Amino acid sequence: MGPEAAFFDLDKTIIAKSSALAFSKPFAAGGLISRRAVLKSAYAQFVFLVGGADHDQMEKLRHFMSQLVAGWDVATVKEIVADTLHNVVDPLVYDEAVQLIEEHHLAGRDVVIVSSSGTDVVEPIGAMLGADRVVASRLKIEDGKYTGEIDYYAYAEEKANAIRALAEERGYDLAACYAYSDSSTDIPMLEAVGFPHAVNPDKELRKAAAARAWPVLNFNKPVALRSRMPQAKPTLAALAVGGVVAVGVGVWVGVKRRNLSA
Repeated sequence: MGPEAAFFDLDKTIIAKSSALAFSKPFAAGGLISRRAVLKSAYAQFVFLVGGADHDQMEKLRHFMSQLVAGWDVATVKEIVADTLHNVVDPLVYDEAVQLIEEHHLAGRDVVIVSSSGTDVVEPIGAMLGADRVVASRLKIEDGKYTGEIDYYAYAEEKANAIRALAEERGYDLAACYAYSDSSTDIPMLEAVGFPHAVNPDKELRKAAAARAWPVLNFNKPVALRSRMPQAKPTLAALAVGGVVAVGVGVWVGVKRRNLSA
């Protein structure tokens, strides 16, 4: 048997909202987007939360976000995210997800966040949560600005491909690994591991989980991360030095049964 890992989707699985749309107000305060764009972001967040994250909705949100971020200055976004990361993300983290992450670490498993959101958002959030690594979408940059295009699309089947590639690289025994997601678009990722779990599932994923006898988990207790995980890292200063960049791609391009008793 090889080493094991637990793969987590991010939005609506670990945090209660879209990771990128959550930054709309700080971006507006920093002069990147207009009040009208903030209102559109709020509506997109509502659709994402209430309507689920099926393919058609994800495509509409992806198109909206691509138009929104095109032309944003990377340095400005970097500064805004470094200053607001904890204030924006801390209240959105599910206590149940944090507990699962702790349990998997105690069991000796790596924790990997696999998200369609941009790597520039997912990496700092992953660091805050103590994740061992992340897989996320990457935005194209030219002349210090985001073009609105993507270089890597971590969505649907590509998430499963990324997990298999990571398993080959790290030696993970996928049959002994876990995965968690809220969206039917992540069914390929869930099918790639031995112990899939549906978390706050949309209608289609709930049907798929029932048909496959996958456990269904309901997370509903957001918690302030710093009070729940006082060791969370890195500091905001370290994030800024490390070149953390946030881009509004959260909804771009956008779980065998077993107790965690290991």
